[in-house]
Amino acid sequence: MSRKADPNIQEPFGFLVVDKPGGMTSHDVVARVRYGTHVRRIGHAGTLDPMATGILVLCLGMATRLSEYVMASTKRYTATIRLGVETETYDATGHVTSTADASHLTRERVEAALAHFQGRVKQIPPMFSALKHEGKRLYDLARAGKEIEREARTVALETRLISFTQNDGEVVIDVTCSAGTYVRSIAHDVGALLGVGGHLTRLRREASGSLHDPLAWDALEAAINDGSWQRYLIDERVALSGLPEIKLDQDAAQAVCNGRTIERSDPATSDGVSQSRAYGPGDSFLGILAPTGEHGERWKPEKIFLRSSPKSRSEEPGS
Repeated sequence: MSRKADPNIQEPFGFLVVDKPGGMTSHDVVARVRYGTHVRRIGHAGTLDPMATGILVLCLGMATRLSEYVMASTKRYTATIRLGVETETYDATGHVTSTADASHLTRERVEAALAHFQGRVKQIPPMFSALKHEGKRLYDLARAGKEIEREARTVALETRLISFTQNDGEVVIDVTCSAGTYVRSIAHDVGALLGVGGHLTRLRREASGSLHDPLAWDALEAAINDGSWQRYLIDERVALSGLPEIKLDQDAAQAVCNGRTIERSDPATSDGVSQSRAYGPGDSFLGILAPTGEHGERWKPEKIFLRSSPKSRSEEPGS
């Protein structure tokens, strides 16, 4: 999957919503797209484990500076859990640590267990994770046989039972969760609550924020090969549709481009808003603004993409 680089083409700005195949790491996807497109700056917004499939959002060019906002969005997954078998990694890639008979479980008992995974829930991250302890990844410590006490995190969950197969203890659930949730830990904790253990056997990310229609990997490869891949780029209006949009006049746009705060035009209508996408004259994307001041009565520039204010349409040549 490769094509010749064109030095006259400006680095693109935007996002690709890719359907990650199983067996590839998120880094593998980034590396292959970078190689094929010759776009130097590419990152992803939210890691998927190699066994997982589904939506992986790639950020291209200066859009890499917006990855944190995509990562902060709510995610939705379809997860398959095998009850009666526990693994060290909480998923099918790890060694089995215990087994138990799960044939006595009923759909009603499984649904009762899932009721504990609704709303704000305390979750302990797995040892086999990329979190760090004293500068070292937890999965490296786990592979060295070390167990580190992890602090529980509060996550927001909505879980729904899709199916339960009693004879093999297979549970399929729909999970909507806040950023930073480990679905592997849900599988492990459901099994522990039922007293038989459990682990994750399949995981598919169905949505990331408002993004829910990923491009098939084969289609992306074909588009890279024929040079048409940029038709699949989406802009920040789509990728960050969860952030409100505000329009600034020439003076306000100039102020934020120079790093100054500005007065919020109507703070009463923006209560609870943490950030907003800002646009200047000519509908140009300026960046991300965040409320500031004792009562959030002003906007401060958080990420700015223009070094000078754009011209209004009336100031453009030929207008």
